[in-house]
Amino acid sequence: QVQLVESGGGLVQAGGSLRLSCAASGRTFGTYYMAWFRRTPGKAREFVAAISWSGGRTYYADSDSVKGRFTISRDNAKNTVYLQLNSLKPEDTAVYYCAVAPAAGLQNYKGPYLYWGQGTQVTVSS
Repeated sequence: QVQLVESGGGLVQAGGSLRLSCAASGRTFGTYYMAWFRRTPGKAREFVAAISWSGGRTYYADSDSVKGRFTISRDNAKNTVYLQLNSLKPEDTAVYYCAVAPAAGLQNYKGPYLYWGQGTQVTVSS
């Protein structure tokens, strides 16, 4: 059974940084895309970033909300995907979820993702 466990969330002041981790287990993920989404209360889940199985392709949300501040990476030897959050803003406050899916099952880098973690809370104070 596939399990995804996120960690690294917390409370940080505006301008600070966090690194989120998502450890996957239950199978080999070498050909899987891995991604991060986030959700704030009252809003729909939002795509943040994705990375191809080799790590050679990275994708970020279309808007300028995260570009240049967030960086996705992965370590296939550890079955772990990371999201480095820099220059955090109060509007980045959300529950961040990681997700994985086989590349063959995706319509595009935004989904649909097959497995989801339980989420980790990121709170940015002003």
